[in-house]
Amino acid sequence: AKVRGAEVFTTVSSPVKEKIATDLGADHTINYRNVGVVDYVKEMTGGDGFDVVFDATGGSNISSSFEAAKVNGQVVTIVSQYEADLSLMHFKGLSLHVVFMLINMLHNLKREKHGQIMQETAQLVREGRLRPLIDQSTFSLDNIADAHRHVESGKAIGKVVVDIDV
Repeated sequence: AKVRGAEVFTTVSSPVKEKIATDLGADHTINYRNVGVVDYVKEMTGGDGFDVVFDATGGSNISSSFEAAKVNGQVVTIVSQYEADLSLMHFKGLSLHVVFMLINMLHNLKREKHGQIMQETAQLVREGRLRPLIDQSTFSLDNIADAHRHVESGKAIGKVVVDIDV
């Protein structure tokens, strides 16, 4: 979003994650453990809500995303394997976009477009405009259960690497 010129607001759970988000380009951080959705929407948008809300956690959090979006806004999620009450989405006239990047590859659709997106992403990485966030812990395939526990504990910061020694 930042690369495309958006003003980026992000929710975080700790001062450590606030610093990481700021270092990665967030313009505003909101510690959701200290302030509720209604309060930060009022403070950051005058109560109007955000144009686009990106949800990467899913589950019960999707209702917070609906609450944070403005009327006729958009919610984008990359996690959709759960049941959710869509009443607020309907009431606010929201658009919900479920993104699963591999769907075109799995169905052999628009492979050229997917390749173009990957090339553009790689260029942003080469230019230093997009940086992956990798957790400091690395796990082997033999310790995959430990990797899952690490992610579920909430202590992981970024993507967790599982090293597959072939």
